Amino acid sequence: MARIASLLLAAVLCVVVPAGAGAAAAPTGSPIVIPVIVSLTGSAAFLGKNEASALQLVETQVNASGGIGGHPLHFDLQDDQTNAQVAVQLLNGIVAKGAPLLMGPTLTAACGAVFPLLKNGPVDYCFSPGFHPDAGTWMFSWGPTTTDLIALNVGYFRDRGWKRIALLTTTDASGQDGERSVDAALALPQNKDVTLVAREHFNVTDLSATAQVERIKASGAQALIAWGTGTPVGTAFHAIADVGLEIPVGITAGNIVYPLLKQYSRILPNFLVSAAFPAAAAENPPAGPFLNAVKQYNAAFKSIGVRPDATQAIGWDPAWIVVSAYRKLGPNPTADQLKAYISNLRGFIGATGVFNFQAVPQRGLSVTDSGLMVAWDPLKDAFVPISKIGGGLK
Repeated sequence: MARIASLLLAAVLCVVVPAGAGAAAAPTGSPIVIPVIVSLTGSAAFLGKNEASALQLVETQVNASGGIGGHPLHFDLQDDQTNAQVAVQLLNGIVAKGAPLLMGPTLTAACGAVFPLLKNGPVDYCFSPGFHPDAGTWMFSWGPTTTDLIALNVGYFRDRGWKRIALLTTTDASGQDGERSVDAALALPQNKDVTLVAREHFNVTDLSATAQVERIKASGAQALIAWGTGTPVGTAFHAIADVGLEIPVGITAGNIVYPLLKQYSRILPNFLVSAAFPAAAAENPPAGPFLNAVKQYNAAFKSIGVRPDATQAIGWDPAWIVVSAYRKLGPNPTADQLKAYISNLRGFIGATGVFNFQAVPQRGLSVTDSGLMVAWDPLKDAFVPISKIGGGLK
């Protein structure tokens, strides 16, 4: 416990240093440049821009406190335009320059596209929980897996007595991962009494999913998992409202984006939930060893006039983990050293939970230690916790 407390204190101290505060000398050494493949344009820009904003805030805070051993930190943001082929092209350029580590891409498909090119390094910290790199490989992936998150969502529906579940998912890589995860969740022994009564799909470019939602309504489903991120979830919301489907709706945490929710505020389902992590309820954080880290995450963004949501956390914790690696290894670590450092890291407390890469290879987080259900509270205009950490009714 003493070690955890000391790590928490260190995490808090590194987070709360505002730009320009303190007497730290400006870093003057050669810059530590970390390339980042991120979706700054295209359909995933609403995710990628928030990830990028987290990296830029970390960069500002690190440099305001003297950099890393006197070396300024710089995240070199490169836009993949929400296109997996562009992500591959960017990766080839990064590899050609000999970078030992990069971060991103944003989406599952792009992470899957670059993964085969990393057989001999460099280290890559993918931002998508929907990509599942094998243990011991060169890619790390942010957050609890979508498989575990969906199992958490299904378990919550089950515990509430909603055992007739429907699925509405997109046909892209993220949607396919979500569908596989639903099937895996239903195969768990504890869900033997849960039935998938409707399975519907739509394309990310479709303007309507009304016919699919009408079939879901006719199925007698008691709850729905609507798996699509960004514009597609808006298509689902429109269809749910048009059909008058009034059942609980679970969405991916990638949609816990306040501007996105404001855009669809008039058509949000009456009971909108998500399987997520502590930072997804940053304004109403649950109790736990990560409580102060979540509060500091929230305060750090609000100090620059930004209301953080779940998506900034996707860049925030990985950035601090990478910073911790360079602080430990020095400004010029090898890819092997960086891989070994992250693979053995444990007890790192972030806004998304307590990381332990030894227990959870390539991810560091499991829903047991960091997952919880959150629900949209229109009175608070925010998501609030509705389950215990690891699941179970609150």
